[in-house]
Amino acid sequence: LREDDVGYVPRDRICLICTGSQGEPRSALTRIANEDHPNIRLEAGDTVIFSAREIPGNEKPIGQVQNGLVRQGVIVLTPDDAPVHVSGHASQDEIAQLYGWLKPKIVVPMHGEERHLQANAEIARSLGVGQTVIARNGAMVRLAPGPAEIVEQVPTGRLAVDGTRIIRLDGDVLQGRRRLTWNGAAMITVVLDRRGLLASDPRVTLLGVEEGAVAADTEDDLADDIRSAVESLGREQRLVDDEVEDAARTALRRAVKSWSGKRPVTEVHVVRV
Repeated sequence: LREDDVGYVPRDRICLICTGSQGEPRSALTRIANEDHPNIRLEAGDTVIFSAREIPGNEKPIGQVQNGLVRQGVIVLTPDDAPVHVSGHASQDEIAQLYGWLKPKIVVPMHGEERHLQANAEIARSLGVGQTVIARNGAMVRLAPGPAEIVEQVPTGRLAVDGTRIIRLDGDVLQGRRRLTWNGAAMITVVLDRRGLLASDPRVTLLGVEEGAVAADTEDDLADDIRSAVESLGREQRLVDDEVEDAARTALRRAVKSWSGKRPVTEVHVVRV
């Protein structure tokens, strides 16, 4: 049956096999638990069997799925409740049987941790497979001509959709946003004349560091700290933008760290008039 036919079948005559035993965000079971699946709706008294043990690190999303099902009155069974665990991975005997059927000349084990890859390769060698290659993320393997071997490494990593772009998850853009999330941001404008003297009070803007009226008072106090830091520089230093930026940034971050424990991402603009 197609899934959009399920609603026409008596509840006691249907069994659905779904993805989502590890709480994957867009899996079928997660959508069913969130009641936003386009075709499948469960009712109080229905039973959901999680036929896989929790993979460490997935406890929270799995718990969210199970809680969503329980809220709907669904009976949830897990390997903790009954002997329902079914491995999705082949055992050694099954792997050996597969190699016996295929009789491969080359085996490149895939999907698993280092110990799994090595164990798989050892099984292949014990059955007389002539060549095995352990290919880690980014390895480019040449199977022929000549002996199978790793010939090059290519860039790897997770990607994310950012607006209309695709960017690296471990790249500077997302790392910068993570710093902003936890520490907030500060913007400083310092205006100096041609002699290196302050032409006006420094301007400070805090984002995600303080709230409301407190932020306004804090910004004024920080402006005083920055003024003192800049005025303490020597005349020659005040004529160098980098020196002024470092002094202003250090003064602000030291002050914020002392009362909040945070180090905001700080941008300093030096304007000369």
